[in-house]
Amino acid sequence: MTRKVLVTGGAGFIGSAVCRHLVGAGVSVLNVDALTYAGNLKSLSRIDNAPNYQFAKIDVCDRLAIVEAVAAFAPDQVIHLAAESHVDRSITGSDAFIQTNIIGTFSMLEATRAYWLSLAPAKRDGFRFLHVSTDEVYGSLGGEGLFVEATAYDPSSPYSASKAASDHLVSAWARTYGFPAVISNCSNNYGPYHFPEKLIPLIILNAIHEKPLPVYGAGANVRDWLYVEDHARALDLIVQRGRIGEKYNVGGRNERRNIDVVRQICSILDRLRPGDRPHEQLIAFVADRPGHDLRYAIDAAKLERELGWRALETFDSGIEKTVRWYLDNEWWWRPLREKVYAGERLGVLSERARPESDRQAGPSARAAIRAER
Repeated sequence: MTRKVLVTGGAGFIGSAVCRHLVGAGVSVLNVDALTYAGNLKSLSRIDNAPNYQFAKIDVCDRLAIVEAVAAFAPDQVIHLAAESHVDRSITGSDAFIQTNIIGTFSMLEATRAYWLSLAPAKRDGFRFLHVSTDEVYGSLGGEGLFVEATAYDPSSPYSASKAASDHLVSAWARTYGFPAVISNCSNNYGPYHFPEKLIPLIILNAIHEKPLPVYGAGANVRDWLYVEDHARALDLIVQRGRIGEKYNVGGRNERRNIDVVRQICSILDRLRPGDRPHEQLIAFVADRPGHDLRYAIDAAKLERELGWRALETFDSGIEKTVRWYLDNEWWWRPLREKVYAGERLGVLSERARPESDRQAGPSARAAIRAER
């Protein structure tokens, strides 16, 4: 019998990769997405006419619509990816993050719990709900160590705080109601079909257009990079074989400083599409964003040990594929750059939005206050 998976947020970056992976594997998929600014059905053009793929435009906060969609599709598994995900946007527009990431997750939990309770015992025993989260819930690492599943939560931004809250809701539903939920926490994803507000696609597209390449602070912040198709495979494994009530960290073991990521993209473009000058000369260091965590690094040993997952892409191979994809697929990104997001700086606090202690101090005093935090 064909496995049926409901994917929320399936028109987003990670969600579309999950849908493409599942449909390609012969799974029957219902993609539920509200099609906010970052949702793009063009990312699913490869599977749009597949007989085992369906799409429904639904906001996860609309519980009645979710209840109806779940009942009609009758999934064996749910992969919950729908979320507001860009840290910079959460700094100046946190309301959407609270609504989608917290209220939306609550709505999904209650809608799918009611469905789960209605199932015959055999099908109920096989049902799984996978909540997809982020390593940002753990806060910031120093120069050493890795995030493990037992790392205490210490979110720094409205985005990571909203994801931490949603993680806690899922854990509570598993403990209180015996709901068959699993949580995954991933490192920074990259790859094809990535909305151009994020670091890697922003740098690629700005470099193509010979625009400044903005790097926060000194570019010393470190991220562990995970190729999105490796992540999609991991999520499929977790929803099928992950232990109920457990968490699984998903990381690529590819730590890089932001400045080194930018320089590597510049080097690839110098080779594939040389300009009048080296692309690295476009780098522009800009004021850091508030609450910018220094370092993230995932220990994926539990996932590797229990489920046999391994990342297939190194950062070198994955970033080469990614740059080539953007060079070859202008049809996908050009409408976004022209009509949705042109590359402007996001998450900049106005003077009025600063903490009172900052606003009452002079420029030099504000710098000292920030340094002490």
